[in-house]
Amino acid sequence: MKQPSSHLQYVLITPARNEEALIEGAIRSVVSQTIRPSRWIIVSDGSTDGTDTIVKRYAGQHEWIELLRMPEHRDRTFAAKAVCFNAGYARLKCEDFDLIGNLDADITFEPDYYEFLLSKFAEMPRLGVAGTPFIEDARQPQNHSYAHQFADLEHVSGACQMFQRQCFEEVGGYTPIKGGGIDWVAVTTARMKGWQTRTFLEKTCLHHRKMGTANRSRLMARFRHGQEDYYVGGHPLWQVLRGIFQMKEKPFLLGGLLLSLGYFWAMAKRVQRPVSPELIAFHQAEQMTRLRKMISLWEKPPEPIVNR
Repeated sequence: MKQPSSHLQYVLITPARNEEALIEGAIRSVVSQTIRPSRWIIVSDGSTDGTDTIVKRYAGQHEWIELLRMPEHRDRTFAAKAVCFNAGYARLKCEDFDLIGNLDADITFEPDYYEFLLSKFAEMPRLGVAGTPFIEDARQPQNHSYAHQFADLEHVSGACQMFQRQCFEEVGGYTPIKGGGIDWVAVTTARMKGWQTRTFLEKTCLHHRKMGTANRSRLMARFRHGQEDYYVGGHPLWQVLRGIFQMKEKPFLLGGLLLSLGYFWAMAKRVQRPVSPELIAFHQAEQMTRLRKMISLWEKPPEPIVNR
């Protein structure tokens, strides 16, 4: 049964480590929302800069914002992000809400961003996870990872995910995985359990994190992404084709090559996969289904030209 989006209550959790330069932008975006969250837990993961000071200032102005401080540590891992998020969720479990959002500290968006997402959950009762594409250059809003005909709109990027509460609890929250993929595991598990997951293209959010300008860091990031593709259970054939597809994006040729090399290096090393055989089988079946659809698009004959 549909319900008005204004009747849906949502909460947010933001894991943040040394985000002094960017977190105020995220806070201002949330404060300016047409429909604000009922609670927002910002989890400082042992920050050693001014992150906590900024959050405390806004928490003093808005009672629904809370700072949760985690112990200091040196490592910055994806597992730590999951631990922080789950710690924030533990503070909210006894409260009444319908939706829970994971918001990175380096994201900003328009004032009606969450009102838009709430409307989608109100329209689609089985929508378990939703989000939008993110862009890295506000001057080129059309340039995002979903801006091509083969984009997987069932995947939801981890920078700004929103879950239906029941869905989040059924998937078991975020699983701490040191090498990454925690967002992907949650979204794919949701589909495996029968929930709809969707990226909606009508809106975007702006990602302010600088990914590194040195060629070495960009290329090594592609290699690491290839490793991640292996240990979350990607199919080898899919990975080869994905590497070829990525060769047309910057860094040209080498980026796609290193993406594939990372995958097959992890395979040769027999890197332990931190996901269940059931999830791997489901993931590979989805990839093969998508591959058949893409082949059918490539083989589709062009529309005949009709003279008028």
